[in-house]
Amino acid sequence: MFQLGKTIVSEDILDKDFVCNLSACKGACCVDGDAGAPLSEEETKILEEIYPKVKPFLRKQGIAAIEAQGVWVKGTDGDLETPLIDDKDCAYVIFDGKTALCGIEQAYNQGVIDWKKPVSCHLYPIRVKDFTEFAAVNYDKWDICDPACSLGQELEVPVYKFVKEALVRKFGEDWYMELEKVAQDMKK
Repeated sequence: MFQLGKTIVSEDILDKDFVCNLSACKGACCVDGDAGAPLSEEETKILEEIYPKVKPFLRKQGIAAIEAQGVWVKGTDGDLETPLIDDKDCAYVIFDGKTALCGIEQAYNQGVIDWKKPVSCHLYPIRVKDFTEFAAVNYDKWDICDPACSLGQELEVPVYKFVKEALVRKFGEDWYMELEKVAQDMKK
């Protein structure tokens, strides 16, 4: 671990390789697990605003879950998150064949909205936990992502480079440039 501004960063995001391999995992991170995607308070407001525009992209099961639970929920631990369909799929998930995709991101890709998706999804496999004085930035190792780890090793892409856009979105360009300096120094 090392400190970068007001973050404590796991060296795993520099050392481990990762490139999503949707053809292998079929987007399992959107349909497996025991909670929805973590959200910030700001993101809950964004979801409330964009839901009418995103709704046409969603499955009927997702719409039903959102309309029954809300566009966001408080999880069992009190954290804000996306609602689930039957405690499994994210309510915003859609499918292209057997591959899970994000309905929010599809609306974004088609220019209907200007918000890509929750930053926690965009950052994955990095998870950020906010504390009072700092944020912990960690690599989340999950066996469903083994194909992504293998592809990352094959292509020699470290986690932090794979999620560069999301890290810049979350922490800013200056923070990311400092992270790159740390990664270069560690290689020496």
